[in-house]
Amino acid sequence: MKMKISEDFYSVQGEGISQGVPSYFVRLQGCNLICGGPCGRLKDEGKATWYCDTEPVWRQGMEVSNEELVGKIQDTGQFENVLSGDTHIVWTGGEPTLPKHQKDIVGFLDHLHQKDWKIKPYSEIETNGTQILDSDLLKSVQQLNVSPKLANSGMKGSLRIVPEAINSALQHENSWFKFVVTDESDIEEFERYFTIPYEIPRNRVIIMPGCDNLDGLPVATRKCYELSMKHGYRTISRGHILAWNKKTGI
Repeated sequence: MKMKISEDFYSVQGEGISQGVPSYFVRLQGCNLICGGPCGRLKDEGKATWYCDTEPVWRQGMEVSNEELVGKIQDTGQFENVLSGDTHIVWTGGEPTLPKHQKDIVGFLDHLHQKDWKIKPYSEIETNGTQILDSDLLKSVQQLNVSPKLANSGMKGSLRIVPEAINSALQHENSWFKFVVTDESDIEEFERYFTIPYEIPRNRVIIMPGCDNLDGLPVATRKCYELSMKHGYRTISRGHILAWNKKTGI
């Protein structure tokens, strides 16, 4: 069995509740959404306020076997830390919960457990919350970072909001819901369409500034802090942009 990956690299988690944790990222190919439109076209047309900055990356890539991915992790010198859970494995995309990807992730983690290693790996999955999650996947990973897309992504509601998928993510005891926010209307929207109807606990909700560059990040983060103080949600900014701006693969 081989999985289709776009890139893999060792860095730190830049977003969400695990921000700052050393992590080995595996970016899987393909996505069922194109936020902001191809090459940011919808943002340029004023139909979205942000765009997917990894689109050029997740459209390309290679196929790797489980042993080849193990070798890649070993090459970074982080393999023992991955096995112990000190370095997280972050499955990202694109959309890493497309059906074949779910099977590949479970297959890789099973491959690790079949060895004689005494292991306790910690896997995070970063998902847009539109794919129904298989029970085997839910049992295999330790954390779900669910980032449902709002109208500010430029995507149609019928593509962004999949009730069965949201409900499947809520079955995991360590699921977090992260929303890209550019103004107060975004909070009103995610409350109306996500947190209230699906009864997502407030303490499991994160708001993140809708900004993809270092120049705009301070103002965008300040806006989210102000909204946090008003509405009671946790703000976590974009640490990778603060450190590396638009650079990918790190």
